[in-house]
Amino acid sequence: MESQATRVVKMRTEKLGVSYGDLVAVRDVSIDVLERQVLALIGPSGCGKSTFLRALNRMNENISGARMTGRVLLDGRDIYESDVDPVTVRRRVGMVFQKSNPFPKSIFENVAYGLRVAGIRDRETLTDRVERALRQAALWDEVKDRLEESGLGLSGGQQQRLCIARALAVEPQVILMDEPASALDPIATAKVEDLIADLREAFTIVIVTHNMQQAARVSQRTAFFYLGKLVEVGDTTTIFTRPKQRETEDYITGRFG
Repeated sequence: MESQATRVVKMRTEKLGVSYGDLVAVRDVSIDVLERQVLALIGPSGCGKSTFLRALNRMNENISGARMTGRVLLDGRDIYESDVDPVTVRRRVGMVFQKSNPFPKSIFENVAYGLRVAGIRDRETLTDRVERALRQAALWDEVKDRLEESGLGLSGGQQQRLCIARALAVEPQVILMDEPASALDPIATAKVEDLIADLREAFTIVIVTHNMQQAARVSQRTAFFYLGKLVEVGDTTTIFTRPKQRETEDYITGRFG
């Protein structure tokens, strides 16, 4: 595996905390997200993984009562500074959700949506970018003759890859994935995992997963969260075979969670 020392830090959190009213969901998390690697976030339900993920592109701001402390740096710049546009942040740091959520539009318009929001109207540009995103999402060959059909007519696995294509179309630098395969069958899951491996060549990826085998398969680094805290982060092989913390070992070996 490539040395971590040769990797660029794409994102970094410094003492990140997130609260919803009186509930502290994430506390004092400092972690580096390395460029063109997959960072897997594991831990039991309710441990703060998805909250942490949403903090990386300011999605928690859409939740009433959410408060954030600490810093989130993207290429060294704090994305929460007052003069930083959250829409620009979300264009650079895309999100793919647990449940595929295609719009009730054609396959083409699903992928083109973010481009149109960004003001791109030229048909040739839209066509090129849509095709590129569908190819990157390993979906082009399956839908190239159906682009005007509804995205809702695709299978579950295809819908999730369509949502990944939609995120890719605006050319993000980081892709956040919140359990992207948890609702899929094994064949569709394998396709999404293969896609993640391909996307890592060009993108930085952070994935929340309950499936530890999936984390081991797709990620280069793994972070274990418990009760809102980051317990341990490191090389995936090391985390799964020689964890430093007893809590990590207990979770990985199935003693709790």
